[in-house]
Amino acid sequence: MRILFTAFPATAHVHPLVPLAWALQNAGHEVRVAIHPDTVHLVTEAGLPAVPLGSSETLAGAAKWNDNFEMLSQLSDALFLDTDDAPRWERQWQGLCGMLGSFTPMVDDLVEFCRGWQPDLVVWDPFCVAAGVAARVTGAAHARFLWGQDNIGWLRAKSLEAGAGRDGAQDPVDALMAPMLERYGLEYSEDLLLGRFTIDPMPQALRLPLDVEYAPIRRVSYNGNTVAPAWVHRRPEKPRVLLTLGMGGRGRQLFDAAGVSFPRVVDALAELDVEVVATLHQAVLDTVTSVPDNVRLTEYVPLAQVLPTCSAVIHHGGGGTFAAAAAAAVPQLVVPMPMWGESITARFVADRGAGVVVGTEEFDTALLTKQVTRLLTEPEFRAGARELRAEINRAPDPAAFVPVLEELTLRHRS
Repeated sequence: MRILFTAFPATAHVHPLVPLAWALQNAGHEVRVAIHPDTVHLVTEAGLPAVPLGSSETLAGAAKWNDNFEMLSQLSDALFLDTDDAPRWERQWQGLCGMLGSFTPMVDDLVEFCRGWQPDLVVWDPFCVAAGVAARVTGAAHARFLWGQDNIGWLRAKSLEAGAGRDGAQDPVDALMAPMLERYGLEYSEDLLLGRFTIDPMPQALRLPLDVEYAPIRRVSYNGNTVAPAWVHRRPEKPRVLLTLGMGGRGRQLFDAAGVSFPRVVDALAELDVEVVATLHQAVLDTVTSVPDNVRLTEYVPLAQVLPTCSAVIHHGGGGTFAAAAAAAVPQLVVPMPMWGESITARFVADRGAGVVVGTEEFDTALLTKQVTRLLTEPEFRAGARELRAEINRAPDPAAFVPVLEELTLRHRS
């Protein structure tokens, strides 16, 4: 088969796709990854063939959003969704449809490539709705690949329940899809927004109750081609505690929201009888003028390599960090920083007994050290982390998922 992946131009969206793309290549299938030209390196560094889409001017801001603190804060307000408490869901849905519309310029390039290459399956990022149109035009099967909870599916269901599109009611999906559909003479159907089926790497217990065909897959961590420092592979003499808050400005967001400086956090953790590893944006690391002897500061370290040697991890609730910690059976202290569905992920960790949740409104150094001490000394958390790993491992790994994907492609291809 020929499989085309399309990816939003950001590390957190490309990395989850890589293990499945590798598995498909290893099984003898042809794979391509379509992405913004400014971020093709994320694909080629993984040893995958990239297809640049558009020009550097197209989606220029999207390729840099993760390093832009102001843009990151705006996106957090617009995209974060707690489905247990969503009073602003209608406004969020309108805003999200507007954001999805910024990716519709990709459609002509996608259609042109698909017409020439003739993929059997198009696997697309939920933000890349143009990919479903390209698949429809060329008769390919197509599926979304989630990297977190299905906010788009949930908001679409709420919109339909509220009567969007009926009796003249406004439906923001019309404005999103109409320009692409008219260009290619297509009629709208829900699969163009939600895929013919959806590949879901989240634990089944975190899946939202939606009328969507989900195909579960185990999320396998891929952290790029960075070479880990030698100390990562040595068993530490003291319990190793990892503090990691994503690859962009999430750490700065946390410390600003909590009113606690990063140097104070470092000093507090250093007072414990542990080895502290803090991996944060360099701008945050630079605020520390004196580094305690039992603290390592680094801008980046591959999570999949360092977590197996850790006794606890402190993180922001991102899907990649959660999955890597769960795979390594490491107890988690989650300070959910809203971007997509971090609060639900944090509650899931706590409900499974695999960690604790500390909100930004209560975050301070005393509570932080107290909860880290609990993770290190109370055996129930380690047991809960092992049970969480076993639960996640029930989903097929990428290699085992390949025949599932082959069958789904045959069923859904025109």
